[in-house]
Amino acid sequence: MRKILCFGEALIDFLNTGHNPQGPLNLAVFCQYPGGAPANAAVAVARLGGRAYFAGQVGQDMFGNFLRNALVAYGVDTRFLLQHPTASTALAFVALDDKGERSFSFHRHQTADVILRSDQVSDLWFSGDTMLHFCSNTLTTADIASCTNTVVRKAKAAGNLVSFDVNLRHNLWASGQADRNLVNQLVTQADLVKFSRDELEYLAQGQTEAYIQHCLAQGCQLLLVTDGAKTIEYFTQTSSGLITPPKVQAVDTTAGGDAFIGGFLYGLSRHTDLAGFFSQTKVLEQTLHFAAHCGAYAVTQPGAFTALPDLAAVKAQLTWHGHKLHDFPSSLFIGA
Repeated sequence: MRKILCFGEALIDFLNTGHNPQGPLNLAVFCQYPGGAPANAAVAVARLGGRAYFAGQVGQDMFGNFLRNALVAYGVDTRFLLQHPTASTALAFVALDDKGERSFSFHRHQTADVILRSDQVSDLWFSGDTMLHFCSNTLTTADIASCTNTVVRKAKAAGNLVSFDVNLRHNLWASGQADRNLVNQLVTQADLVKFSRDELEYLAQGQTEAYIQHCLAQGCQLLLVTDGAKTIEYFTQTSSGLITPPKVQAVDTTAGGDAFIGGFLYGLSRHTDLAGFFSQTKVLEQTLHFAAHCGAYAVTQPGAFTALPDLAAVKAQLTWHGHKLHDFPSSLFIGA
C-alpha cells in the first residue's frame, strides 16, 4: 500500500453552529473544528486504513497544537508537520446556509502555512512508494507558490504520482480571483486533477472541451469533474464516463470534496499497477463509486475531520444504495 502525502494548509474551521440572542443582538455561535483541504484529505485516507502523511506548517500556538493532536488522533503521520515559533495558525470562519452550503471568511495573512519556505521541503517527504496530493490554496502568494512548485518538482523527480485538487478559494487571492495561468501550470504537471464544474469553467475560459484535451495531451492521466450532488464526470487518455453519486440529505458540505478525493486516493494506493489503473475502466469506475459514497457520507455530518467515514460506514452506504460489495476490488475493504 502506497504512502499518501498530503501537502498544504491545516487550519481551524470555526463552524457556525447556531445563534445566541443577547439583547438586541443575535450572536453567531462558532465551534472549533480541525480543517484545511489537504489535512481533511489526509484524515479521509487514514480513516479508511490508508498510509496518510501530512506535510505543512502551523503555528506553535494553541491552534497549531490542537491541529497536530487532531491529526495524530485520526491516524495521520505528522513527522513532516512543522510548527513556526512566532507565526500564527490560519483560521477560517465558515457560515452555512439552509442547504448546508458554505461561505468563508479567512484569517490567513502571513500565517505559518503561507510562509513555509522551499528550503524546508525535505527529500524524505518523497521517499519510498509515495503519492503527493495538494490543492491551490498553497498558490495564493508568491512565497508559498514557489514552495509548492518545489514540492511538485521534487515529487515528480522521485517518480511519485501527483494529485491536484484545484479547490479554488478566490477570496484568498490578493486580486480577488485565482491566477488562471499559475493554477493551470500546476494542472498540467499533475497526473490526477479534480475540479468542480465551476472551477473547470473558470480555468477553461469557455473552452472546456479544448481545455480537457490540452490537459490530457500534457500528460494528465485522469481528470475528475464534480458538481455537488450532480453527476461526476471523468476523462482519461483512452476513455470518459459519468458516475452518479448517491442521493443524501446534506447537513454540512465542508469536507465532501475532501472525502471524495481521499477515498479515491485510498483506493488508488491499494492498486498494484498504477501505470495500468487509469486505462482499466471497470476498476476506475468502481473506485470512483467507492469515493462518491465517501463524499456522500461526509456531507451528512457536521465538521471536517469528524465527518469523514471509516470503511464500515462506506460499506454500509454502498449496501444501502444497492451496490453489491463483491462487485468492487476486495483490496478496498481490507480491515473493514
